[in-house]
Amino acid sequence: LACNEERAAQGRFGAVMCCCGPCAMYRRSAFVLLLDQYETQLYRGKPSDFGEDRHLTILMLSAGFRTEYVPSAIAATVVPDGLAAYLRQQLRWARSTFRDTMLGLHLLRGMNWYLTLDVVGQNAGPLLLALSVLAGLAQFALTGSVPWWTIGTIGSLTLIRCGVAAYRAKQLRFLGFSLHTLVNVFLLLPVKAYALCTLS
Repeated sequence: LACNEERAAQGRFGAVMCCCGPCAMYRRSAFVLLLDQYETQLYRGKPSDFGEDRHLTILMLSAGFRTEYVPSAIAATVVPDGLAAYLRQQLRWARSTFRDTMLGLHLLRGMNWYLTLDVVGQNAGPLLLALSVLAGLAQFALTGSVPWWTIGTIGSLTLIRCGVAAYRAKQLRFLGFSLHTLVNVFLLLPVKAYALCTLS
């Protein structure tokens, strides 16, 4: 979904905000200009080596280069083969998202309003989901009633998003991505909270 929908939408509105590592291609002349900054990546004065793809994208955009989504591109990558590796990957990605969002906020002033909305959504979305889950748990703990409204709202929004992706890609398998909501709620929200608390 991230590449097929999110990045495509960003590209339509003027800039892909994170050119994913194995799926990105850069003009050599542009890359050489930014190589020193890229190799000496710092965050709060300390060397940092996570989220290099997002960081390079921010450097490119800051230097005035364009980033575009190419739907016909084909790329291969290695994915985590176990839960522990997956959670470590998600921790790196969460830290990168939080860090580079702060580093790239200045770019949003000159960009389409949709990109600002997208960046806010990427960062506020997990917070709102976490608050919804906590409110639902509090309701259950205090009243003993199941928070069906919260469950229904989260489920409906998930199905709508996956339905749009399935329709646009013309592949029903994207509907299965709705099961990722359970992973998001029970595994990734704690990882993102930990990432935010340990960002340094």
